[in-house]
Amino acid sequence: MAVIEGETGAQRSIGYVLDVGQGDGSARCHLDVSEAHANRHGVLHGGIVSMMLDNAMGATGSLTVDETGRAPFLTVSMTTSFVGPADIGKRVTATGRVTGGGRSLLFIEGRLEDADGRLVATATGVFKRVPRERMATGGDA
Repeated sequence: MAVIEGETGAQRSIGYVLDVGQGDGSARCHLDVSEAHANRHGVLHGGIVSMMLDNAMGATGSLTVDETGRAPFLTVSMTTSFVGPADIGKRVTATGRVTGGGRSLLFIEGRLEDADGRLVATATGVFKRVPRERMATGGDA
């Protein structure tokens, strides 16, 4: 299993783990939900739900061109539908799946489920591959 941990500031702050090593072309983003992730209703905050789906879908796009899941893809658009709550103390997993696209744009869908298999949210998005020569190196990208 190939996992990416602590690579970005957001990943270190929130504590999610990105799994890009299942060999099925889908990346997974795992999080053990704690009080630090909760909204005022005591369940996983919707912003974190969207972030997890975005990461799983973007890394899924990356897996189409890079087996390490690190080739950069930018989110062009993303729509999230919130279906149910994710409770504190549960692990949630977002999974991406490519549904179409071409050389530079991919259409990807995502699902976020809790450890009991309950659907928390779904998302669809358009992701753009960042050409190697345009990768950010501290200047304008």
